[in-house]
Amino acid sequence: MNTPAPAPEEPQDLVGIGIGPSNLSLAALAHPLTGLRTAFFEQRPGFTWHPGLLIEGATLQVPFLADLVTLADPTSTWSFLNYQREQSRLFPFYFAEKFHIQRAEYDAYCRWVAGQLPGLHFGHQVDAVRWNPERALFEVDFTQLDTDGEAEALGRTYAKNVALGVGTAPYVPESLRPLVEAPGVPVLHAADYLDHRETLLGAGHITVIGSGQSGAEIFLDLLKSRPPGAERIHWLARTEAFAPMEYSKLGLEHFTPDYTGYFHALPEAVRDRLVPAQWQLHKGIDADTLAAIHDELYQRTLNGGWPDATLTPGVAVRTAGRVATTKVELHLEHTQQGTRSRLTTDAVVLATGYRERPLDRLLAGLDPYLRRDSSERPRIGEDHRLVLDPSVTGSVYVQNAERHTHGVGAPDLGLMAWRSAGILNTLTGRDPYPQPQRTAFTTFGLVGEGPGTGGRAPGQQGTLVPLKG
Repeated sequence: MNTPAPAPEEPQDLVGIGIGPSNLSLAALAHPLTGLRTAFFEQRPGFTWHPGLLIEGATLQVPFLADLVTLADPTSTWSFLNYQREQSRLFPFYFAEKFHIQRAEYDAYCRWVAGQLPGLHFGHQVDAVRWNPERALFEVDFTQLDTDGEAEALGRTYAKNVALGVGTAPYVPESLRPLVEAPGVPVLHAADYLDHRETLLGAGHITVIGSGQSGAEIFLDLLKSRPPGAERIHWLARTEAFAPMEYSKLGLEHFTPDYTGYFHALPEAVRDRLVPAQWQLHKGIDADTLAAIHDELYQRTLNGGWPDATLTPGVAVRTAGRVATTKVELHLEHTQQGTRSRLTTDAVVLATGYRERPLDRLLAGLDPYLRRDSSERPRIGEDHRLVLDPSVTGSVYVQNAERHTHGVGAPDLGLMAWRSAGILNTLTGRDPYPQPQRTAFTTFGLVGEGPGTGGRAPGQQGTLVPLKG
């Protein structure tokens, strides 16, 4: 629903930029708080969540309780269970016994929320955010877009606080960008998979690059759609194995508020080492998907012979180029063997993940006030606020762009409602959503008083006490 933007003379308590799941969660939890004026802007004409990856049967990697609100307020009107009730599907869902719902169902749920919440302004592209010291407010400039995405009108609104939820963008490795940008042979990011699925299925040979969940789901979908003995699919990955995601119960405690607080308190250099080392916590493949791939491959051996499918981990794409106008040649290197080879293919799907959208252009007007770390990234406090010059009395909250300060849980749906609730608690100066005091059995640090360091006072029996000297 594209509603008119608020009048500029009416300052908002909170303006949200971007309407993905994170800011939709914030809007849903803000909705019942009386006296709180909010407006959320999104340049797209309506809510969509990874439409190119809503593959039939693909499920979320988190339980349905990781919806927009439940882990902060299970009684909310905007919970997934209430959505099921409103759709007259609660009993069928109960009997289905599905703890992990399909991605398409999660997308439908979010669109249901977005279609009913007031204060969401789709078709509005935010162009700049500035601090106005005379008014002690943020100026938010936007462009209202027509149905074709063309500029229709310019506008400005004022806000006491801002929440950035601009999400991530598909990432294409440098060596493959010329192929994506040139016409001819289909070379596309996984984000656009469903839009080009029929074209891909018509290709003689297909290569999937990427070892994460998206790559696995696309490989499986293509495999199931190709005739036995003529699959002609390569699946390549940089990782040393097609590894399962860490999904043990104690491993999942890395996605708790306790671990987030512990991670934030670590030195910057330690945090930077940890994030890439923890890839299997969030970039591995669901064990059921790996099992389904193996089952499908095994099924194709029953009549003798092996499927024409090649799965090779530990491979880097050094360079790539087009052969005439109909094929792509990938220059590969096996990192363990130190060997090199070439692979000629008719289509490429890049399941190479996403990167946080850069905030520099959007926040250029706040640059004089921003505090940065040694790598020139914005410093973000434990309460998810940008660290700004004290002269700025408003707050800029950051959602799903703070992995360098808050760890692997930053983009996780399971921490989304908790983060939104914390933002609203800080913004209102009260606790409309009381936060849990402890969320993990694991004590991540040896000593301390913050999250992730245990719950007993120093000196109590069985408690570690810091040594001096």
